[in-house]
Amino acid sequence: MTDALPALRTCPRFISLEGGEGAGKSTVLAALRHALEAAGETVSCTREPGGTPLAEQIRGLLLDTHHEPPAAETELLLMFAARAQHVRETILPALERGHWVISDRFTDASYAYQGAARGGDVAFIAQLEQRVVGIQPAMTLLLDVPVPIGLQRARGRGATDRIEAEREDFFERVREGYLARAAAEPMRFRVVDASQSVEAVADAAVAHLRALMESCA
Repeated sequence: MTDALPALRTCPRFISLEGGEGAGKSTVLAALRHALEAAGETVSCTREPGGTPLAEQIRGLLLDTHHEPPAAETELLLMFAARAQHVRETILPALERGHWVISDRFTDASYAYQGAARGGDVAFIAQLEQRVVGIQPAMTLLLDVPVPIGLQRARGRGATDRIEAEREDFFERVREGYLARAAAEPMRFRVVDASQSVEAVADAAVAHLRALMESCA
């Protein structure tokens, strides 16, 4: 008989940004940070994979095209190794200091990329989330954009990393995975149409933030 998995703890001041390539997460993160700081809040912004010196080194192993391509299982475990370090060294300490934390990607990305797109075992991903991560955001903003538009934006920026260079059908599966996650957890997810103008996307994201702030007051 196996032990019951621990329940995930929702962190009220923790927000994650999700979406495929070229969805505009960096722009939205900056808008959220500005809105929070204008309200007198202290904000810690971070990213995945990464967010600590060790996790950033793992990011290099995962995304650098000069390394040997990792097996799907290796990719998944490295993502969670970086995430475990990120949670313990960056996210939880910031939350304990009373900061708001905004992360460019979090665990939902593994369900979308390593699960839906690579065909990984979703039950195993859930076990890793519960045993290794242990927390989830109070709100996840899913910036949803059609794959051709997102890839055109992302690849227009110049050199691509190992994941950005994947085929279009890979990113279609990523998008489907994200939308399935959002449909399954409507209380946590807020889906934003990221094919709109930069200003419209930022305004929608900030409106969702303000509603969350009111609920936390």
